[in-house]
Amino acid sequence: MLLVLLATTATAQDFPIIPQPAHVQPQPGNFTITPTTRLVVTDAEDRKAAVFLNNYLQECYGIKLAMASQATKDFVRLSSRSTTSETEGYKLQVATQGVTITGNSPVGTFYGMQTLLQLLPVQQQTSLTIPAVLIEDAPRFPYRGMHLDVARHIFPVPFLKKYLDYLALHKMNYFHWHLTDDQGWRIEIKKYPNLTSVGAYRAGTIRGRYPGTGNDNTRYGGYYTQAEVKEIVAYAADRHITVIPEIEMPGHSSAALAAYPWLGCPGTGPYKVQETWGIFPDIYCAGSDSTFTFLQDVLTEVLALFPSKYIHIGGDEAPKANWRKCPRCQKRIKEEGLKNESELQSYFIHRIEKFLNSKGRTIIGWDEILEGGLTPNAVVMSWRGERGGIAAARQQHPVIMTPSSHLYFDHTQRKREDSVTMGGYTPLEKVYNYNPVPKVLSAEEAKYILGAQGNVWTEYIQHPEKVEYMIFPRMSALSEVLWAAPANKNFDDFEKRLLTQLQRYRFWDAGYSTAHFDLTADVAPAPGKNGLRVTFGAKAPGSTITYSLAGEKATQPYTAPLLVQESQQVTAYHHQHNKLKDSITLDLKLNKATGKPITIKGYISEFYAADGPFTLVNGLVNKTGNRTREALGFKSVDPQVTIDLGTAQEINTVTVHTLFDSDSWAYPPRLVEVHGSADGKSYKMIGSTTPAGPFTGKKVPVNVRIPAAKARYVKVVIKQQPRIAEGKPGAGETPWLFVDEVQVE
Repeated sequence: MLLVLLATTATAQDFPIIPQPAHVQPQPGNFTITPTTRLVVTDAEDRKAAVFLNNYLQECYGIKLAMASQATKDFVRLSSRSTTSETEGYKLQVATQGVTITGNSPVGTFYGMQTLLQLLPVQQQTSLTIPAVLIEDAPRFPYRGMHLDVARHIFPVPFLKKYLDYLALHKMNYFHWHLTDDQGWRIEIKKYPNLTSVGAYRAGTIRGRYPGTGNDNTRYGGYYTQAEVKEIVAYAADRHITVIPEIEMPGHSSAALAAYPWLGCPGTGPYKVQETWGIFPDIYCAGSDSTFTFLQDVLTEVLALFPSKYIHIGGDEAPKANWRKCPRCQKRIKEEGLKNESELQSYFIHRIEKFLNSKGRTIIGWDEILEGGLTPNAVVMSWRGERGGIAAARQQHPVIMTPSSHLYFDHTQRKREDSVTMGGYTPLEKVYNYNPVPKVLSAEEAKYILGAQGNVWTEYIQHPEKVEYMIFPRMSALSEVLWAAPANKNFDDFEKRLLTQLQRYRFWDAGYSTAHFDLTADVAPAPGKNGLRVTFGAKAPGSTITYSLAGEKATQPYTAPLLVQESQQVTAYHHQHNKLKDSITLDLKLNKATGKPITIKGYISEFYAADGPFTLVNGLVNKTGNRTREALGFKSVDPQVTIDLGTAQEINTVTVHTLFDSDSWAYPPRLVEVHGSADGKSYKMIGSTTPAGPFTGKKVPVNVRIPAAKARYVKVVIKQQPRIAEGKPGAGETPWLFVDEVQVE
């Protein structure tokens, strides 16, 4: 095993393949593919791989190989050990006389062919020399997926095919197609034509980041005909990709309710196809049998189009205020012996699942389907961190991991956002280092993790070019997460192979981000917890860094981390090959708590984890009010933040910086208490305040004035609002609390 690992590591730069194969053994010599090389196919099922290979050679190099049934030299041979097995492993051997790819099945042969493509030059030429090598390979996970939301913004069929090609080139085998949502219904349902004539179009779209700077008042929309859906499904099948349709329910249903208002609860509405982003109260009426008749009719047409074993039915972000007021829903709760509206949602999902199970299909739902009791045969897609996936695996349910903290590719790839995104910061290395199997699971429980998926939500992605920019190179990192065994993964090695992968993107004429090679800034506690240590870095070849402090015009060479012990503005400049490439300015606001040891009692959402507890004492105060940047998120918990100032000090004010966004269910706290202690054991309350509304703007600093007090340890107890008030988005639900910084003066 050690020799195998050494062989793989030693040859990674010579064989820059992504995802990293299980075993790579160099051989003497090389082989050259030319227009005279013959493409040998021995099994009819391998023709999919042969066609893909020939199309790639023709489009990229202008070469098309003649097909043959046999050859003894100058050949590329594709064959499978089994024509029925779904085993995805393969063996690829490049020798001086030709290339032989033998899959354990046609799927494995197809993936072996994809590896061959990565051995080819990344410049257009008609003589393609590749080094001799023996590669044996198989994937780690059976589910390797990518998602695309076409409800917020729709993309043309030719681009969807290109997107599927990208999946194939990365050995991914599932495409999750998000077809319906509040902002548009994108699939033709012949029995209900209003779904597309009405539900597929919105009257306008907000400008800029939510809540936006107005509306463009331009009608927007479109949908895929059933003929186009069949075309996409067939195109995917030729690439051994399964297309999973998502029909959202019971929430995210504004477009459907706008088309057929009787699907909603009595007395709700009027409905419209939404023109902005967020969570809306619109929800299918769970107390009406006609709702289930409608959904079964829709799903019947969907099933005829998609042979996938899995059908995604959403289940996320379903506000239940309308259900609480609906006499039909309340009657359903009473008749079915349900405890509350959460169990009514479980009833809803279970009823849909029973229908789909009767048709031989399995449902996938977002992790909210765990609420109120998990349905018998469901697959859970865990997006709100990993807790939902862990809970489902422990209940012996299959799980697909897609935590927003690591696998939401609509998040920015650089801390300094270069275009409007949903928010959040998910750099390449964070994606690469993700492990879909949580450490807390036992070996038996881990078997229920099917794999993972990268999600692309398109509120702020309007064009194919930006889709490419957002997925690359993170999709390449994810492909290795899902394919390679943990022992075969190494980020430094991946970085070296990535340089060739960037050339491939250009060769494919695909957009991509170079954020990973930008100037970076890292803020950490200084040695001795006295101030901050600021570290700058740049990984692009030929990089140098200089810096200056506020008020200084001249720059100094950056050679080591900077020690900052008072409020200061620091600007770093990144030069590549002696030309200014980019810069970063950090406006550091230091106080008695900055850089000091901090602990937090209370679960931090994995969705909004930022840099962990240090986020609250890092000297960086959120300027934008965006809920996912420089802020920790809490839900259903009153966090207790304890800071060790190091010595007993006078305390006059404690400021807790919080965020407010009612449309996203984010509210300032109802109460903030400050407790002081000399020994960290015995605490006494030294101040408290109740934030007074109405709140304006996204930032709400909560100032607690402290009468004369002295303490070494400061404990800040932040108590959340219990429920969202009636008449507000998410009424009756538990709100979010976002905390950006805690300052002690």
